[in-house]
Amino acid sequence: MTPKEAYDELVARVGELSLLGSSQAVLEWDQQVNMPPGGAELRANQMSLLAGMIHDRLVDPKIGELLAQVEGSELVADPDSIEAANVRELRDAYNKETKLPKELVEELNKTVSLAHLEWTAARKASDFKKFLPWLDKIVALCRRKAEAYGYTGEPYNALLDNYEPGATVDEVAAVFAQLRGELVELLGRIRNAPHQPDVSIVERPYDLEKQKIFGEMVAAAMGYDFSCGRLDVSTHPFTVGLGYGDTRITTRYNPNRFNDSIFGTIHEAGHALYEMGIEKREFFGTAIADAASLGIHESQSRMWENIVGRSRSFWVYFFPQLQRMFRQSLEGVTLDGFYGAVNHVAPSYIRVEADEVTYNLHILLRFEMERALMSGDLKPADVPGEWNRRFKTYLGIDVDTDAHGCLQDVHWASGLFGYFPTYTLGTLYSAQFFAAALKEVPDLHQRFETGDFLTLRNWLKENIHRHGRRYRAKKLCERVTGRPLSHKPLMEYMTAKYREIYGF
Repeated sequence: MTPKEAYDELVARVGELSLLGSSQAVLEWDQQVNMPPGGAELRANQMSLLAGMIHDRLVDPKIGELLAQVEGSELVADPDSIEAANVRELRDAYNKETKLPKELVEELNKTVSLAHLEWTAARKASDFKKFLPWLDKIVALCRRKAEAYGYTGEPYNALLDNYEPGATVDEVAAVFAQLRGELVELLGRIRNAPHQPDVSIVERPYDLEKQKIFGEMVAAAMGYDFSCGRLDVSTHPFTVGLGYGDTRITTRYNPNRFNDSIFGTIHEAGHALYEMGIEKREFFGTAIADAASLGIHESQSRMWENIVGRSRSFWVYFFPQLQRMFRQSLEGVTLDGFYGAVNHVAPSYIRVEADEVTYNLHILLRFEMERALMSGDLKPADVPGEWNRRFKTYLGIDVDTDAHGCLQDVHWASGLFGYFPTYTLGTLYSAQFFAAALKEVPDLHQRFETGDFLTLRNWLKENIHRHGRRYRAKKLCERVTGRPLSHKPLMEYMTAKYREIYGF
């Protein structure tokens, strides 16, 4: 068999694996959107079976043999070629998966499927004790997963690499430390500023059906293709790319808080544009059909949510339309007043509802607690107390309920330890990418004022989306922006924006 023949067989095999994975993703979407509570046990067994099937196919020794035939050949001589990237990422996945016992894979998938329902009930009751037995199990299983992978330094490194390939805890912690000090300083200047926006503007009655219609309008203007997607409701907003032609988003609605749905919808639509911009049909199953990392994925959602969606130019176009839909709620409200309200900065309980200045403090707290849970320095039973203590230190407010505290996120119930740092990494990437876009298209904000958001979408598709995982995050960042990831573009953007709004 020639290297080309071996490569073609690898591509065929991973295509089948991805079909199984997309089937699993459909079940996950249905569980969070449609499934009745009584279906939890059956769904857990379905998820466990599919996970075992995927594992068996991925650890097939034939995969290792085919990889060995391709590696070192002329076919992958150029490290930036599509073939080299596909082989590199498949080798990484194969090496990881062969280290995991099948029973661990099946047990973890079954456990998190059952845990999701228990987390939903515990969150509704605001009772951490209801969820504690499940968190105990998931933490133990994730530690076993880290040990099976092997790691240098601390267990968290093994889990972080699943979501941000090539990144280490020390690298992430160093960038976060630089960011933390400047964030706290900016927050202090905002709190003491002479002008404070009227946040009550977005906390008036807003009809839920009209919120849905407006959200769909905005997503469509961004370039979200509803013929290949849909917008539904879930407890925790999310995006799922099921493959070519099917990328779904969810949001949640609050009749007295406009920000929740619109910025949740914009955020998830940003994720979806990335999924839709990847060449999935042609390269389905390979690295080129996958995101560079979750940090890069998050850069797209955070950019659209904050840098675009909370910009004045965005609302120059959309505010008149919003006024026509919500005449009573927005009677007498000016564009500047509304712009200030959607950018109001104040520490709050819920991460997904946080303003862009305090948001990353939420992530730093979770990052530190995850590391401690994985190292054993923090016991699951002690999570509420430690959460509340850190929350008071970072955000200056006392947590009143478990639902507003350690039960608010679905990630731990889903076994996604190592995921949270990607939110702040994505926020940092978003500012650096947008600055690069502005250099090439200096009139972007003027375009937004006229309703042209496709120029930015097309720039992102050309420079980021279409590459998939051809380049890993660090390399992609340097290719697009000409420099390594830095906290400076984010702080420069936020300082200029909030100085204008708050007048400090």
